[in-house]
Amino acid sequence: MTENRGYMQRYAMLFGTYMGGYWILKFILFPLGMAVPFLSFLFIGLTLGVPFMGYYYTRMYRNQVCGGYISFPHAWIFTVFMYIFAALLTAVAHYIYFQFIDHGYIINSIESQINLLAQSRIPGTEEYIKMYRDMLETARTLTPIDITIEMVSFNVFFGSLMAIPTALFVMRRKKTERI
Repeated sequence: MTENRGYMQRYAMLFGTYMGGYWILKFILFPLGMAVPFLSFLFIGLTLGVPFMGYYYTRMYRNQVCGGYISFPHAWIFTVFMYIFAALLTAVAHYIYFQFIDHGYIINSIESQINLLAQSRIPGTEEYIKMYRDMLETARTLTPIDITIEMVSFNVFFGSLMAIPTALFVMRRKKTERI
């Protein structure tokens, strides 16, 4: 049976939607984690689960659509498309959050943590504190659309990188018949 590439976009969109929903629910934990450290820990744990979820969906695509066999380029392209669709769906939630809900909450929370670090007067942290404050000043100039575009770029870039090992683990060649 040959690889069925006709359904690749359809299934990448479907599984990308599932993953995008997961990313949106996971993203809700990020600002909440600023106030409740356990939720921040949970956010990190769920983030580490993303590559395993990508592997699961790509393997499911291989087994159900491609007849159990898939080449590396096909698996890689499918996985990249899946991450792109997930990033696009998540971008909507990111924009809504930063435009209408955040109002500087994340930056102010990080700034208060930096101020606590500065008050601790730990030797050798002065340069790091200055660097973090400079980064916060730059972050304050970003609009919600700038932040959203940055996050989409980040998600697509790292999704493309995560797609390489995923495709390597998922690919399966047909066994050739010998005479």
